[in-house]
Formats: sequence, C-alpha cells, structure tokens
Amino acid sequence: MAQLNGSDGRIAAVRHFNRFYTRQIGLLRKTYLGSPYSLGELRVLYEIAHRRAPTASEIGRVLDMDAGYLSRVLREFEGHGLITRKTSADDARASHLALTARGRRAFTPLERRTQREVAKILGKLRPPDQEHLIAAMGTIESLLREGPHVSAPRADYILRAPRHGDFGWMVKRHAELYAAEYGWVEPFEGLCAQIVADFVNNYDPKLERCWIAEANGEIVGSVMLVKDSPGVARLRLLLVDPKARGWGLGTRLTAECIAFAREAGYEKIALWTHGVLKAARHIYKKSGFKLVRSEARKSWGQPVVSEHWELVL
Repeated sequence: MAQLNGSDGRIAAVRHFNRFYTRQIGLLRKTYLGSPYSLGELRVLYEIAHRRAPTASEIGRVLDMDAGYLSRVLREFEGHGLITRKTSADDARASHLALTARGRRAFTPLERRTQREVAKILGKLRPPDQEHLIAAMGTIESLLREGPHVSAPRADYILRAPRHGDFGWMVKRHAELYAAEYGWVEPFEGLCAQIVADFVNNYDPKLERCWIAEANGEIVGSVMLVKDSPGVARLRLLLVDPKARGWGLGTRLTAECIAFAREAGYEKIALWTHGVLKAARHIYKKSGFKLVRSEARKSWGQPVVSEHWELVL
C-alpha cells in the first residue's frame, strides 16, 4: 500500500507540474502570443521554417500530430499563401513544404516575440538559477525521450553562451585532440587562437553566436557561427569532446548554427573542414551541406584534403 501511495504522489506531482507549465506557456489559450494561430499551428510553421524542405509526414512524426488535423492546418496555410508544396522527385505521393515570402513575414515577428517572452522569463532569475533551470529541462527531456531501456550512457548537457575562460578551452582542446588524433601540430593551435581572437574582438551579437556544451559542470563541446561576407555566415571550430561522442551533440550544435543563421537573415552558411574528419563530414552532409570544392595539400605536418562546404538557407 505504501508503494501505491508513493506512486499516487508521483502521479499527482507530474500532473501538478503539467498544469503549471501549460499555464506558463499559454497552451490553453485559443491563440498564441496574440497571433491568429494556436500554439500547435505555430509549431507547424516553426518546423517548416527550420527544416530543409520537410514533408508533411516528417512534420507529423516530429510533432506526433494527428494526420487529419495536420492536413487541415497545411491546407489553411496554403490557402493563405503562407506555404508552398513541391512534389518530391523521389516519391510522387509526397510533397516538400516551404514557407513563402509571405509566410516568413508572418512567422519571423512571432519567432522574435517568442524569444523575447522566453528572455523575460529567464530575466527574472539569477544566472546560476537560469543554468539550473536549463539543466533541469535537459534532464526531463533526456529521461522522457530515452527511457530506462536505452543502454548507451549519456550525461545530461546544456548549451550556453561562453563565459570567461571558455575561449581558452576551445583553443587548448582543439590543439590537444587534433594533435593526438590526427598528428596536427603548429601552426594549427595558432590558427584556432586567431579564429577565437577575431570572434572576441569583432563580436556582432546580431549576426554571430558561440555555443558551449556543458555536462555535469564540464565543457564537452563548442561551435561558433560568424559573419563571413554579406549574406554568408561561417561555421567554425565545431568540437565534441571524446567523452561526449555518440550523444548527437555535434548534430545539435550544427542545428543551432543553422537555426540562428536563418533567424539572422543569412542566405548561406560556409565551412572549411578536411577529408580525414569523418564524423564532422557526416554531420555536415546530414545537415544539408554540400561539398563545393576540395584540394590536396600539406598542413600542420600532415598531408590533408582541404574541403569547402556550403548550405543554402
């Protein structure tokens, strides 16, 4: 009986949190953020805006949304000129979705308002409490997504803005890992230091970002997105520490760069990598980047194949 009472108490606690959080984010309102759309409709717009030509079935799987309801939402969006459909070249039964210019004009201010609302919530908390909150959210997501049946070990991690000393870690860890794993020596560390220095000294918060991945108080990954030329961003210094490999962290960091680049109005993301970096190349290819040119050369004491990749947003 004690076990039943304990179970009842946990169930009540989860339901209490659900009621609190649905009220906190306005889930039960007819429309969201004073827009003409419900939260569910905005989630559909969000997925179309942040995915590369998704299909309706893909969005349905991601959102776990009823196919009939999703179909009605998409028809309404199409009727209002917010989205377009293009028949898939691989499967004539499927259509790829994209926002129209009108759709982006409708979605962008709502996305910005959502960012402001979240910033307002976080702004009520001290920085340590903000990190505690984000870590707790990560724990909830990790436990509910993976469940006890998953055997692969994975610590909970958070993505955050860099703090004092983090840029030094990026240079040091790049130099250590690339020397140990690929035999890259000087001036590779100097190159990393120059990239970091350029970012810190010329940082433009409207167009640039750096993400630090942290697990249990320890940095386990990083990436930068910097302005390169008009309309073009550059992804730089993507790194996942060996202890965090297999978590999907590299894909997550790359996705953050892509989402921010789209929000910032970039037309393209470029990056420079090397043929020997198999894991990174796999992430870039999976994320939609295309190899545009390559060349064999000798750098940092080793023969390498230098590669340039691009993603059209």
